[in-house]
Amino acid sequence: MKIIKLLNIKNLLSVLLICTLMLQTTSYVMAEKIGSVSTKFKILGANDKVVIEAFDDPDISGATCYLSRAKTGGVSGMVGVAEDTSDASIACRQIGPISLPEKVKNGDEDGVEVFKKSTSLLFKSLQVVRFYDAKRNVLIYLTYSDRIIEGSPKNSISIIPVTPWH
Repeated sequence: MKIIKLLNIKNLLSVLLICTLMLQTTSYVMAEKIGSVSTKFKILGANDKVVIEAFDDPDISGATCYLSRAKTGGVSGMVGVAEDTSDASIACRQIGPISLPEKVKNGDEDGVEVFKKSTSLLFKSLQVVRFYDAKRNVLIYLTYSDRIIEGSPKNSISIIPVTPWH
C-alpha cells in the first residue's frame, strides 16, 4: 500500500513538473532576437551573454519594445537548466501610428502583462507590464523579474509619449 501511495505521489509530482514547464515556456508575445554580446568566457558550453530582443505590444500597434537581458551560458545554460540573473533593461518607442484601445485609455488594463520569458527551469520569469498615464498621454512599460518564492527588486521602465504619426 505504501508503495502505491509513493508511486501516486511521484506521478503527481511528474505531472505538476510537466505542467509547470509548459506554463513557463509559453509567452503572450514572441520576441525577435536582434543580437547578443558575450560577457564571460566559458570553457564548456556557451558564453554568458547579454541578449537584445524586440517585441511589439500585442494590443497597441505602433509600439515596440527592445529588451536587453542576461543569459547564463556554460553547460547548464546549454541544456536549459541554468537560472539567468534578474538583470534587464527596456527601451520602448513609437514606430507607427498609435490608437489606444478604450480598455487601455480608461485604465482597465493598467499592469497588464504584455511579455513574459522564462529565465530558469522552474518558477522564475522576466515580465513586461504596461500602464497608461492619461494625464501625460504616455504609455509606460515596466520590466522586472519574479520568482514564486522571492522576486527581485531589479527593474527598468521606458515610456512612449503617444503623439501623432507623420
